[in-house]
Amino acid sequence: MAALLASERRARLLEILEQHGSVRLESAADALAVSAMTVRRDLEGLEAEGLLRRVRGGAVSVIAPRTFGERVQTRSPAKTVIARKALALVPRSGAVAFDASSTSGMLISLIDDADGLVIATNSFDNAAAARRSSGIRSIFVGGELDESSGSYVGPVAGRAARSLGYERFFTSASAVDPATGTSEVSLDEAQVKLDFAAVADETVLLIDSSKLGRRALAHALDWSTIDVMITDLDPADERLAPFRPLTDLL
Repeated sequence: MAALLASERRARLLEILEQHGSVRLESAADALAVSAMTVRRDLEGLEAEGLLRRVRGGAVSVIAPRTFGERVQTRSPAKTVIARKALALVPRSGAVAFDASSTSGMLISLIDDADGLVIATNSFDNAAAARRSSGIRSIFVGGELDESSGSYVGPVAGRAARSLGYERFFTSASAVDPATGTSEVSLDEAQVKLDFAAVADETVLLIDSSKLGRRALAHALDWSTIDVMITDLDPADERLAPFRPLTDLL
């Protein structure tokens, strides 16, 4: 195999990072047919550009705000698996809440047998998706637009979120850690999720495996709040071992 240029190697490393959420030094060196030292230098360069964060043995993606459109295009197959698993937990009627995540949006798009189901969300995109399904009453809680993420946050969104009672709250997260629970890229984002969870009978965490074992800026949901965690992995997968004593896994 012809040697890759530095720009080609770095592009490949970013592809791996986008797909898995992390890059392991030795496995990346094998995949690129270069030395571990070469990969280390490439990771140093990418870190200097703010594109990743180096950790022992490799690197992880930078957890930063992204627009709804950007998030829709990230790890779509994993989100599809999660949404299909979660669909069985969406009631036909009553009231449920969804956060502003693209994973929630994927789940909403699969609902096809609702009968008077009320869906509340702090995402204009997810509210619009809910309106396209018959049998659903869509409630957009409003608030202040966070242009970096496309979600609506702030005290108005929080008060509206708490004004209803929900059978279930479906939420994703920027990161999830077995010691601390979920975390978000901003305090405002974390707060509106706390507001939804406070008035929900159950909270269902929809999380793709690239976010496991990580932490973002603002702490959000404790494990005592999370009733079920749904991932793209088989529940028996060893990567879920630290989470198994904390909540039900699907």
